[in-house]
Amino acid sequence: MRYIVVGPGAVGGTIGGLLARAGYDVVLAARGAHLAALKAGGLTVATPTGTFTVRPPVIAGPDELRLTGGDALILAVKSQDTAAVVAAWNGCPVTDAGLAADGMPVFCVQNGVDNERQAARLFAQVYGVSVQLPADLLGPGQVVAPGAPVAGALEIGRYPAGTGPAAELLAADLTASGFIASVTSQVMTAKYTKLLRNLRNAIIAACGSMDSPEARTLAGLAVAEAEACYRAAGIEHLDLRAANATREEVVREVPVNGRMRGGGSTWQSLHRQAGRVEADYLNGEIVLLGRLHGVPAPVNELLRQTVNTMAARRELPGTIDPAVLLARATPAAG
Repeated sequence: MRYIVVGPGAVGGTIGGLLARAGYDVVLAARGAHLAALKAGGLTVATPTGTFTVRPPVIAGPDELRLTGGDALILAVKSQDTAAVVAAWNGCPVTDAGLAADGMPVFCVQNGVDNERQAARLFAQVYGVSVQLPADLLGPGQVVAPGAPVAGALEIGRYPAGTGPAAELLAADLTASGFIASVTSQVMTAKYTKLLRNLRNAIIAACGSMDSPEARTLAGLAVAEAEACYRAAGIEHLDLRAANATREEVVREVPVNGRMRGGGSTWQSLHRQAGRVEADYLNGEIVLLGRLHGVPAPVNELLRQTVNTMAARRELPGTIDPAVLLARATPAAG
């Protein structure tokens, strides 16, 4: 299978980089300065065991590639960009196989739970991937992947449920490339569980870390709202504490070249002053569930609004006192 990685940033770059290093057929689809750097010097991935550079084909979009029946899309863009990406790729012709929408596997290796639904509007074969993979885009063409003893752990399954040969093949290829990858028939259970963990991304971005008791209290309030929404919606998830413990046993984050990763995906977006963050699809997903099922979610709405405002103003992460944010959240939660 040829893997077309759309959005080879932190997570996508790590996946594409390790697959390419292991000898698998990989294409990177990027944009802007990252696209130019990848074309000029390849993708450099720094890991705890060393740094390597791969030079797979690099494209700006689907019009630069001839698709065949052995291709698969790995979506690694932020959730706010998913709709545009699937719209760009679904109508592309596939040699001797109709259109991409008809049978090309699409793997969503993204945070949140809405990407699969967006992809399934336009593609017949969609897979969710629950990703535990610490990574950072240091700059154009440069990724750091500090996971040890493996780069990350991934659970792959058909959306909305089931497995399939494409999931089995990707899991085998990822495992051979330096990950732990498995196939599950209930991938969305894993992704809804991960969403609970991702609710703290906004807190880390706004306040800089989870080290303070106020930040941890905020996270607890956000998770409690989410679990109430899940109960109202009949959404299954795993126990978050148990899932966190299992995650830490499998993948540890260690220093690479003497430095630790700065923060999660939302922190990284603020740090790069990208102008947008994916909070609408993390904390905003809980807000949406709450509105659909009559469950208040004011803490998640506060967190969503806070980091969206910071992004729009190009504010750097860690500029809000967690005590101040908690004070704003407590009356709303009460």
